Amino acid sequence: MSATTGIGTFTLRPLDPLKDAELLHSWVTHPKAAYWMMQDAKLQDVEREYMRIAAHEHHHAHLGLHEGRPAFLMERYDPRYVELTGLYDPEPGDVGMHFLVAPTDRPIHGFTRAVITAVMDELFADPRTRRVVVEPDVSNKAVHALNEAVGFVPEREIDKPEKRALLSFCTREQFLAARGVAV
Repeated sequence: MSATTGIGTFTLRPLDPLKDAELLHSWVTHPKAAYWMMQDAKLQDVEREYMRIAAHEHHHAHLGLHEGRPAFLMERYDPRYVELTGLYDPEPGDVGMHFLVAPTDRPIHGFTRAVITAVMDELFADPRTRRVVVEPDVSNKAVHALNEAVGFVPEREIDKPEKRALLSFCTREQFLAARGVAV
């Protein structure tokens, strides 16, 4: 994936759980990543978690680069087998997604929205993807606003083992409409 925006070029590469663990550890334990729920994780915990994901048939992690530098994390998963198993009735073409933008001392206006847009472009680049599913914490108002900005529609709150989540969906048509592209 490579997407050029007004903010620059975004690319994705498969995450290397060992090579990227130190970088990821600094991101997921940062105070701004509280909703990632790894605040107290040790480096080995991050390595173990991303080794588990790398070995999973239905869960994939990618490191997002901005202008060639690590800037975000994207996870893609099949909600029939990961995260949402038994919590809703998946439809053919459903793809689950998580994303985390790296903490920075020099924020760029519109950066996080550009990241989620690039992530959604990547997910919908696969013609089998009919809808993207997310389940952020109900109290994460900032991500709810971002999700809405790219076309997500909340369906209902659900109870996951680790949190109360807002189950939301975005079809290809909703995403394109949110971007102002004629459907």
